[in-house]
Amino acid sequence: MTSPQEDEVRSWVAQARTIVVKIGSSSLTGASGHLDARRLERLVGSIAHARMSGARIVVVSSGAIAAGFGLLGFPSRPRDVVTQQATASVGQGLLMAHYETAFARYSIRVGQILLTAQNTIQASQYRNAQRTLSRMLDLGVVPIVNENDALASNEIRFGDNDHLSALVANIVRADALVLLTDVDGLYTAPPSDPDARRIGYVPDIASVLRTVDVGGSESGVGTGGMVTKLEAARIAAASGIPTVLASAEDAGPALMGDPVGTVVAPIRHRGSSRRLWIGFAAEPRGIVVADAGAAHAVASGRASLLSAGVVGASGDFSAGDPVWIDDENGMHVAKGLSGFDSEEIPRMAGRKTGELRRELGPEYVHPVVHRDDLVLVVGRPSDGARRTAVDGV
Repeated sequence: MTSPQEDEVRSWVAQARTIVVKIGSSSLTGASGHLDARRLERLVGSIAHARMSGARIVVVSSGAIAAGFGLLGFPSRPRDVVTQQATASVGQGLLMAHYETAFARYSIRVGQILLTAQNTIQASQYRNAQRTLSRMLDLGVVPIVNENDALASNEIRFGDNDHLSALVANIVRADALVLLTDVDGLYTAPPSDPDARRIGYVPDIASVLRTVDVGGSESGVGTGGMVTKLEAARIAAASGIPTVLASAEDAGPALMGDPVGTVVAPIRHRGSSRRLWIGFAAEPRGIVVADAGAAHAVASGRASLLSAGVVGASGDFSAGDPVWIDDENGMHVAKGLSGFDSEEIPRMAGRKTGELRRELGPEYVHPVVHRDDLVLVVGRPSDGARRTAVDGV
C-alpha cells in the first residue's frame, strides 16, 4: 500500500470502531511508584468519552505490581520474580476495583481478562480468547487485559504489555492501537538530549527501528521502554493497524485523532486472523530447511513448500503446528503451519509428487507447508535451534 499522509492516519484513529488502549505502570503511579487512583480516574474519563462516542474499547493495563507492593509493606517494587508474582496477585484485585469504580461513573461495565503467552501461542486458546473478547465487546463491556503475572513463567511470557497490546489488537481485529507512556511520543534521540525532536509521524516503522536512538523507560516503574513500544507499533503496522504513541495526559486528544504524540502508519492492508496469528502469536515448534530454489520460491510469496525442496528438519512437532522455514544459510524465510509430523518429513524430503504417491501413498501428496498457511519474514537469522539433516535419519 502507498504511504498515507499524517492527517489521513490520524483520521483513521478518530473514526476507529475498535481501539486497544495500552496503559503502562508509569501512567498509573505517582512519584512513590504506588498506584495513583486520581491518575487512573483521569485516564478512565478520556477512555469513557471515546466509548460513549461509539468506539469499542479494550484496555491493556499494567499496574498490578504497583498496586500490590504497598499493601504488602514493601518500600519499593520487588525485584525477584516470585515476590513480583505474589505482589501482582494481590494488586490485580485492587487495580480492577479501581477500574470498576471509575468506569461505573459513566455506567460502563468492565471485565477482567488475564492472559499468558500460552493463550496466544496455541491456536485453540487464541480462538477462545478471540471469541470471549469479541462477545464482551458486543455486550458493551470494556475488557481490562493484563498478563497473568501470578502464573506466567520466565521461560514463556510476554515480558511487557506493549507486546501483549499488539497481539490483543490482532485478536480483536482493532482499527487502532494507542500506547500511553511517560513521554509525549517518539523522539529523534532520548528526550534528555537537548537536541532531541519529537517525531509526529512515522510512515515507515522499519526505517525508524534502524535509525532512531531510543532509551528505556523514563520512570523506572514499568518493564518496557520505547523499544518495546516501537516493536508493538511494528507488529500493528504489519497487521494494517495504525498506532499512536502518546503521554497519558494526552489520552483524550490521542483517541480523537488530534496531532499529539507520534502516529505510526500501517504498512500493509490487514491480513486474515489466521495469518496474523501465524505471523505474530504462533511460537514455532521446529524448523524445516529448504534448498535454495525452494526458499526463493517461498520468499516470492507465491509458492508452497513442497517435499522436493526440503533438505532438513529439526524439532518435535505435529501436523498443524507452527514451524520456521529456513534457507540453508540459517536465515528464516517464513513461518507456517506444517502439513506433517516431524518424523514423517525426513522420508519425504527431496521426493517429487510421483515418488511420494508411489512409495508412500496418496496421503503424502500435499505441501509440507501450504502457501495459504505461511507468512514471510524478512531475513531474520535462525535462533540456532539444532537441525537434523534428512540424509541418514
